[in-house]
Amino acid sequence: MSGTRHRPRPAVTAFLHRLAPRTLRGRLSLVALTTATLLVLVLTVAFNAVAQHRLQHQADDELRTRAAAVATTIDTTGTTVRVLETSNDALLDTNVWIYAGGRLLEEPPNAGRLTRVADALAGRGGRRCVTADVDGPLRLCSQPVSGGKREATVVTALDLSPYRSSADTLLMGSLALDAVMLACTYALTRLAVGRALRPVRTMTDQATQWSAVASEERFGHMRHPVELARLGTSLDVILDRIRTLLRHERRLTGELSHELRTPLSRIIAELDWWQARPRTADQTHATHQVIADAAQSMRTICDTLLDDARGGTLTAPGTAEVLPTLRRFTELPYVPSHLTVTADGPRVEAGVPPALFERIISPLLTNACRYAHAKVAVRAYRAPDGVRIEVIDDGPGVPPPFTGQLFEPGQRADPGDGHGGAGLGLPLARRLARSVGGEVTYDPGHTPGARFVVSLPAG
Repeated sequence: MSGTRHRPRPAVTAFLHRLAPRTLRGRLSLVALTTATLLVLVLTVAFNAVAQHRLQHQADDELRTRAAAVATTIDTTGTTVRVLETSNDALLDTNVWIYAGGRLLEEPPNAGRLTRVADALAGRGGRRCVTADVDGPLRLCSQPVSGGKREATVVTALDLSPYRSSADTLLMGSLALDAVMLACTYALTRLAVGRALRPVRTMTDQATQWSAVASEERFGHMRHPVELARLGTSLDVILDRIRTLLRHERRLTGELSHELRTPLSRIIAELDWWQARPRTADQTHATHQVIADAAQSMRTICDTLLDDARGGTLTAPGTAEVLPTLRRFTELPYVPSHLTVTADGPRVEAGVPPALFERIISPLLTNACRYAHAKVAVRAYRAPDGVRIEVIDDGPGVPPPFTGQLFEPGQRADPGDGHGGAGLGLPLARRLARSVGGEVTYDPGHTPGARFVVSLPAG
């Protein structure tokens, strides 16, 4: 049917696909070779056409020269056309026909069938040239002779075999030269493309090494051509995004493990205490309640930190009563018995969700209870621009040289001080507070001990 489309067979398509080069270097070299082949083919055809035309023009010039020489031996001034005898008569008569009007006066010996071609050419009159293939390629030209009472025509013939041989030699030579040029073009293209792609291989090797060691190197710092420099800049942007995602992932993992450690410790402690000896039903119920509260706390921690990592609902409307939340913290089991933890102030509400408020305050109270000698004081009050919560302890405080690194993730003033911790609590508290327009600061002027201030929007 005329509307049926013929599609390549799958086997043919697969075969052509296998023949195609798989590397960019091979493909570019093949494109260059194909383009050069087409260009060389066009130039070769044009060159040989011009060469053949030139050789034919030379043959015609030679024929006309011979016709002019023969014309000098023809006398047309009398009543009849006469051919004069000359010393070079034999040479001039070679492949020459002389006509008086339409009558043949002289012809070469053994002219045979070629005379009919000469007769036809002379009968047409004027200066004309034709090519005939009679016992070989021949070129014939007619030359009228005038200037007297009679008119005559001279027809000369020339064997084109030497000219055809020269044309064939030019064609073979040009084809050989084309083959050499195409081979050189392919080799030079592969070499040039290989050198041009060398920076790409270097960039590939560097990317592999950088990903293995988490390097902070950049492609854009190296000297490359403009195209590769743009590619390097784009790759640097992608690498920065990947590294940012990896940092966020590590930070989220660290913060989750840091925040989940406390409720998990409560669950383990309750289970150890419950398994140590038989317990009454009321004690078992109390243990179950503590475990349930700790599990709910873990769930709240996960939801809060995951929402923050997704850029989700941390800024959703909500209010938290400050003092009840602080008093619940003072009653937690991990507060040492020798510490006095107080929470005072008027009834204030913070304009943040309760779960988020707990995550902001929890690291500050945990650190205060960890380092305090005898007392931790928590004070909440209203301020002109929101709510303030102060957490003050009578511990050793923060060493002045370490103040600038206090809120950097993973940094601790003295990792060998005998207290656990990964240096993630304070950075987490500040980051969560800033996510809702608040802040966590340290007061270096408070001595002895440490004083942290949390600023949050009012509810």
